[in-house]
Amino acid sequence: MPMLGGQELLIILFIVLLLFGGSKLPELARSLGKAKKEFKKGMEEDEKEESKEEKSEKKE
Repeated sequence: MPMLGGQELLIILFIVLLLFGGSKLPELARSLGKAKKEFKKGMEEDEKEESKEEKSEKKE
Protein backbone atom coordinates (compact mmCIF):
# COMPACT_ATOMS: atom_id res chain seq x y z
CA MET A 1 0.00 0.00 0.00
CA PRO A 2 1.60 3.26 -1.05
CA MET A 3 2.06 5.97 1.54
CA LEU A 4 0.40 9.34 1.08
CA GLY A 5 2.70 12.28 0.57
CA GLY A 6 2.25 15.91 1.49
CA GLN A 7 0.60 16.92 -1.76
CA GLU A 8 -1.93 14.10 -1.58
CA LEU A 9 -2.85 15.01 1.99
CA LEU A 10 -3.35 18.65 1.01
CA ILE A 11 -5.64 17.64 -1.84
CA ILE A 12 -7.68 15.41 0.47
CA LEU A 13 -7.91 18.19 3.07
CA PHE A 14 -9.05 20.64 0.38
CA ILE A 15 -11.76 18.24 -0.81
CA VAL A 16 -12.98 17.70 2.76
CA LEU A 17 -13.06 21.45 3.29
CA LEU A 18 -15.16 21.87 0.14
CA LEU A 19 -17.56 19.09 1.11
CA PHE A 20 -18.16 20.01 4.74
CA GLY A 21 -17.33 23.71 4.88
CA GLY A 22 -15.14 25.51 7.37
CA SER A 23 -17.74 25.68 10.13
CA LYS A 24 -18.32 21.91 10.17
CA LEU A 25 -14.65 20.88 10.35
CA PRO A 26 -14.25 21.28 14.15
CA GLU A 27 -17.42 19.25 14.71
CA LEU A 28 -16.18 16.57 12.29
CA ALA A 29 -12.78 16.41 14.00
CA ARG A 30 -14.43 16.17 17.42
CA SER A 31 -16.63 13.27 16.33
CA LEU A 32 -13.66 11.47 14.77
CA GLY A 33 -11.75 11.86 18.03
CA LYS A 34 -14.64 10.40 20.02
CA ALA A 35 -14.92 7.48 17.61
CA LYS A 36 -11.20 6.77 17.90
CA LYS A 37 -11.43 6.87 21.71
CA GLU A 38 -14.37 4.44 21.73
CA PHE A 39 -12.58 2.12 19.31
CA LYS A 40 -9.47 2.04 21.53
CA LYS A 41 -11.62 1.42 24.60
CA GLY A 42 -13.33 -1.49 22.86
CA MET A 43 -10.02 -2.99 21.78
CA GLU A 44 -8.65 -2.79 25.34
CA GLU A 45 -11.78 -4.44 26.75
CA ASP A 46 -11.52 -7.20 24.15
CA GLU A 47 -7.87 -7.84 25.07
CA LYS A 48 -8.80 -8.01 28.77
CA GLU A 49 -11.54 -10.56 28.03
CA GLU A 50 -9.16 -12.68 25.95
CA SER A 51 -6.54 -12.70 28.69
CA LYS A 52 -9.18 -13.71 31.27
CA GLU A 53 -10.31 -16.55 29.00
CA GLU A 54 -6.72 -17.74 28.53
CA LYS A 55 -6.14 -17.72 32.30
CA SER A 56 -9.32 -19.69 32.96
CA GLU A 57 -8.35 -22.25 30.29
CA LYS A 58 -4.94 -22.73 31.89
CA LYS A 59 -6.53 -23.41 35.27
CA GLU A 60 -8.67 -26.20 33.84
